[in-house]
Amino acid sequence: MTTQNHGIFCGIVPPHVLDRLAQADDAARAEAAQRTLEHDSAHRTRRRVTALRGVAAPAGTPSDSPRRTIYDAQHRATQPGKKVHSEGEAPSKDATVNRANAGLGATFDLYLKVYGRHSIDDAGLPLDATVHYGQGYNNAFWDGSQMVFGDGDGDIFLDFTIPVDVIGHELTHGVTQHTANLEYYGQSGALNESVSDVFGSLIKQYALGQTTDQADWLIGQGLLGPGIDHGVALRSMKEPGTAYDDDVLGKDPQPATMDDYVRTSRDNGGVHINSGIPNRAFYLVASALGGHAWERAGKVWYATLTGGELASDAQFADFARLTAATARTLYGEGDEVQAVLKAWSQVGVPTS
Repeated sequence: MTTQNHGIFCGIVPPHVLDRLAQADDAARAEAAQRTLEHDSAHRTRRRVTALRGVAAPAGTPSDSPRRTIYDAQHRATQPGKKVHSEGEAPSKDATVNRANAGLGATFDLYLKVYGRHSIDDAGLPLDATVHYGQGYNNAFWDGSQMVFGDGDGDIFLDFTIPVDVIGHELTHGVTQHTANLEYYGQSGALNESVSDVFGSLIKQYALGQTTDQADWLIGQGLLGPGIDHGVALRSMKEPGTAYDDDVLGKDPQPATMDDYVRTSRDNGGVHINSGIPNRAFYLVASALGGHAWERAGKVWYATLTGGELASDAQFADFARLTAATARTLYGEGDEVQAVLKAWSQVGVPTS
């Protein structure tokens, strides 16, 4: 048996942001963005080749402890690089290595302690990460088997290991790959991105012990550099479309409801854009239920993703119907079901 892999390169920075930066008047900014786009394009090609071969089914040994290894690419575009930290070793003198290690651990902890999942594949997959990738590389990505982090250019973006939700977001692409394997195009692709935002945010909230009203619901807060005057993060789950409005980055294009759904052929049919709609739905569910979002709201989303009924080409309405059914199965006809139904209604997605 093989787990099919759609061969998608999943980076945290949307292509529309990098495209805009590549056209900047500032030559250094444009060059850094262009270099990142070229790297990303090469990775997409390699991932498509990998997808044609298929991916072996999980065959590891589940454990209640992570197996983390951090590699240093030493500013070259190579993977994995030189091994610089193994599980159980004392902290490194390199803060980037320590942040990557901690982020992998925080992700492992949420999935194990809240959802009973043993690593990304539920079979004890070792968690590998490469840091200091490339020269001023403005992205972080999951390549189908490991994490890769750029240092950023120090101007538009800082070190990509800084926000733990970015690490959680990218690793969750691996969880999706091993479960529903949502196709990375159109609405199923936007769901793929949204699921990563949801669990990236939950990993951050769980690590900080935050309740729904204490969380910032931002993806990539702390990532934007000194060259950005008007921006707080890459995305806002609470208020899609408000994360940035800046001369350099442009205006955050995410819609909050289906009324503003963006039809485009770019970005695999707008996967980083229209993900704002299911993101907002999750935020509304979590806020209505209160407490810790990883509990009731998170369990509904996790069970929907991993339950076996979510088709790889699922549309928003399919996902909405399944979350309502899952809430009913888990909690009966209570507040949870009503919160789910109301949230999808508020963002304009039908549940029946």
